[in-house]
Amino acid sequence: MQLRADQLAAALERGLRPIYTIHGDEPLLAQEAGDRIRQAARAAGYSERKVFSISGAHFDWSGLLGASQAMSLFAERQLIEIRIPGGKPGKEGSEALQRYCDALSDEVLTLVHLPQLDRQQQASAWFAALDGAGVSVRIDPVERKALPQWIAQRLAAQGQRVQGGDAGAQTLAFFADRVEGNLLAAHQELQKIALLYPQGELSFEQVEASVLNVARYDVFKLGEAVLAGQTARVLRMLDGLRAEGAAPVLVHWTLAEDIRALRRAKDAVAQGKPLPMALREARVWGPKERLFERLVPLLAEHTLAHWVEAASVCDGLIKGLKHPHWPLDPWDGLKRLALMVTQHTAALKPAQPLRLALQASF
Repeated sequence: MQLRADQLAAALERGLRPIYTIHGDEPLLAQEAGDRIRQAARAAGYSERKVFSISGAHFDWSGLLGASQAMSLFAERQLIEIRIPGGKPGKEGSEALQRYCDALSDEVLTLVHLPQLDRQQQASAWFAALDGAGVSVRIDPVERKALPQWIAQRLAAQGQRVQGGDAGAQTLAFFADRVEGNLLAAHQELQKIALLYPQGELSFEQVEASVLNVARYDVFKLGEAVLAGQTARVLRMLDGLRAEGAAPVLVHWTLAEDIRALRRAKDAVAQGKPLPMALREARVWGPKERLFERLVPLLAEHTLAHWVEAASVCDGLIKGLKHPHWPLDPWDGLKRLALMVTQHTAALKPAQPLRLALQASF
C-alpha cells in the first residue's frame, strides 16, 4: 500500500503494519516520517532497535535475515531498520529482501529507508515485495508554490499565525523566498520564531527580522521559473546559484535545452503532429509539460529563432568568446538570456475562450 507523507499519521492510528518503506530525497520529511513510525513502534512494545546500513556490494544479507528471525534477549518485540542510501540493493539484495518479506514475524517491525526511486526501481521485484508486505511512504518535495501554505501549517502547529489578507500572504511569500529549496533550514527558522515570539499573530517585521536567507536553488527549477514568466524569482535564483558556486555551463545548458525543446516542439506541430506527440519527441515531461502546452501554441517561430541565436551567443561568452552587443561576464550574459525569455513568457496569456470574451463585452 502506498501513502503520501501527510497520510502516514492517520494510517498509524489505524494500526501498525509489519513493514514500512520510506522513499524520497527530502531529508526533513523523511526524518519526520521515520520518527512517527518509531514512536508508534515504541508505544506498541517494539523496544529493541537494530539498524543495518547497506553501503556496498559486500553486505552480509544473511545477517539481516537471521536477525529478523532471532528472538530478542532484551525485549519481546524489536524494530529493525534497513538503510539503503544508494537505492539499489543489487541482485543478492533483491533476492534477500524478497525472502525477508516472505518470512516476516509478528514480533518484528521493519522500517526501510530509501532515496528517491525512479520508475524502474519502483517496478522492481524487491520494491514490489516491500510494498506488498506493508506500507510504502512516498516523500514528495515541497514545491515553491506550495511552500507558503506549508509554512502556515507549521506555524499553526506551534500556535502562531501571520496576519490575514494580503499582509499575511506577503509575509508567507517573503518567508518562502528565504528558505526555498532548504526545508531543514526552514524548520530551524520556524523553531527560532517559536522561541523568539509568543503564540499568536506575527507581523511582517517580526518575520523579516528573524528569518535568515538560507534558500538553496536547483538549476533545473530555474528553467521552470523562466518558462512560467516569474521574473523576480528568476533573478533571485540566478543570484543564488552564482553565490553557491554553480557552474555557468550547467545553467546555460538548462536554459538552452528548454529553448531547443520549444523549437523542436514548435516545428513538430507545424508539420502536423499533435502537441502531446510533439512534446514526447522533444523529451518534455513532468512539471514542464504543462508549461510547454501553454507556450508552444503562442510562441512565434521568429521569437524562437531569436532565442536559439541568443543561446548560441551566450554559449560563446561562457567559453571566453566576446560579442560586441553582449556583456563580457558569463553570468551577466546568462541573466540577459534568462530575462529575454522570462519577460516574453510572462507577457503571453492564453487566448480567452469566445464565450467568456463575449460575456466580458456586455
